[in-house]
Amino acid sequence: MASSKNYTEVLIGGKVFTLSGFESEDYLQKVSTYLNHKIEECTSSDGYRKQSAEARSVLLALNIADDYFKAKKQGGALESDIEEKDKEMYDLKHELISVQIKYENAEKALDKLKAENQELQMKIVQLETEMKNHRTK
Repeated sequence: MASSKNYTEVLIGGKVFTLSGFESEDYLQKVSTYLNHKIEECTSSDGYRKQSAEARSVLLALNIADDYFKAKKQGGALESDIEEKDKEMYDLKHELISVQIKYENAEKALDKLKAENQELQMKIVQLETEMKNHRTK
């Protein structure tokens, strides 16, 4: 957001308005474009055009409020999805750490068994050598 107030002229419903705000001019233009789209959407209905100016204003406001609440609901659903994914990711990280610890322990056990195996192989060679020496005597 900019720190100074922006002013921009926009066309809404065929009339020029000067909007001001701390948002960018592009943002203010987007808002007016959205509003023009909603106006076009409503005026395309015969029932809307037959209403009084006051009723048309209320119907337009209701359409905008409907969009707002749908977007808010969708945003809430997305936040829930993000929270769920964060929990899944936390669980997976926890599981990964657990598996890594098990893997490291298995590697240590394997190294120990390899060392024991090597000692036993050396013991076999030693015993075989002793047997040969014993036979030759």
